[in-house]
Amino acid sequence: MTLVVGFMTLLDVSIVSVALPSLRSDLGATPATVQWVVSGYALAFGLALVPAGRLGDAYGRRRMFLIGLVAFVLCSAAAGAAPSIELLVAARLAQGLAAGCLAPQNSALIQQLFRGAERGRAFGFFGATVGISTAVGPVLGGVILALASGPGGWRWIFYVNVPIGVLAFVLAVRLIPGRPPGEEHGRIDVPGMLLLGGGAFALLLPLVQAESGGLSRLWWCFPVGVALLVAFVGWEQRVVRAGKDPVFDPRLVTATRGYGPGVALGTVYFLGFSGIWLTFALYFQTGLGWSPLQSGLAVTPFAVGSATAAVVAGRLVERFGRALTVAGLSGVVLGLSATAIVIATVPAGATGWAIVPTLLLAGIGGGFVISPNITLALRNVPVAMAGSAGGALQTFQRFGGAIGTAALPALYYLVLGATDQQYPLAAAAALSVAVVSSLAALVIGAFDWRHDRRIDRAQAEDQDERSEHDPDHRHTHDHAARMG
Repeated sequence: MTLVVGFMTLLDVSIVSVALPSLRSDLGATPATVQWVVSGYALAFGLALVPAGRLGDAYGRRRMFLIGLVAFVLCSAAAGAAPSIELLVAARLAQGLAAGCLAPQNSALIQQLFRGAERGRAFGFFGATVGISTAVGPVLGGVILALASGPGGWRWIFYVNVPIGVLAFVLAVRLIPGRPPGEEHGRIDVPGMLLLGGGAFALLLPLVQAESGGLSRLWWCFPVGVALLVAFVGWEQRVVRAGKDPVFDPRLVTATRGYGPGVALGTVYFLGFSGIWLTFALYFQTGLGWSPLQSGLAVTPFAVGSATAAVVAGRLVERFGRALTVAGLSGVVLGLSATAIVIATVPAGATGWAIVPTLLLAGIGGGFVISPNITLALRNVPVAMAGSAGGALQTFQRFGGAIGTAALPALYYLVLGATDQQYPLAAAAALSVAVVSSLAALVIGAFDWRHDRRIDRAQAEDQDERSEHDPDHRHTHDHAARMG
């Protein structure tokens, strides 16, 4: 049930993009204003993740989940009924905040309710949800617009969330466990929230506004954002030393095995993963003249491969660990490289069929990246910090996604202008950025895998040494080994 809600909130990041032309026509909006329908949601979503995760840790994840779900449903209805572009943008900003309130509760509830292999399987389904929602957004958007054709058809992009959200709320009230009685919630670090929110806003704003010249107009936001985040880290260290509750505990990065590399890997991977969908949409619709539905269906092999592999990966992650993401990233690099080569060399009429096997390979690889990385990053995080840790992980993924969504289309248009409208070369060049980001993630994963093996080997040697000096310990260890 929580995964359905997670799917719905993540889907709204990409599904609206296919409705922008009809939305703009109906409301008489300018290109710069209508862009806020997409970017405003993504911006608010990213800003809410860590504070909402900390509030869930402090006041109860069930409570925050239900509040966020009610707000999301109401804002979806308001967006669908909006009579003007200004009210639509306002509804989307509020909807993004509600979605950001929901997202960290999902990963935190998995950590709270599951242990061991069951947690890996649960994160496998969660990873499948993340991958599928991002990949199938354009497909579902195209289907909805095809069914609800005519003026105002775009409103059903938002209305469809209402019945799903109402059903999810009824199930959540019955199924999600409440906070244990007598458990203290601690204090909320308001200065930390303000510093983090200001820094994240300053860094994300130029990126989400990149298509309307945000990088050149708002470049000064980057140093401001970095300064605020540096101040945030310093403040959080001070809060920890004082024995109080931080918004985000720096020890999650410095002292929690797997968390720092998992955040870095997810950030770099999402840079390419998020950017390829807009690149494909631009190439298929402007380069090949396909409809939004045809464009969405063309990337279905990636979504199918990713969903299938993510579920399988959830069952294998406890056994293979970081090796699973290394193998998955290798598949992503090979699949996207082959896709770029096919697009650049195969005649346009055959492109749709020619990229099926390459996108399927990339999708299978991607399925072995997202859910295992979430599991490996969060499995050693204390449950009391699960919300803020999951929120921070997703926030950095939003950063990576925002950079990729700005960088890949920018390179696409740059190559398009430099090659006299050679659409295949432009698309292949943009995909190369995704290949490079996947290679960078592969390097991070390989180093972390090597680090894990070194730790495991050292622990095994220490176990053997203690067994040699303690016969009773050796007997117990040998008996456990035979039983296991």
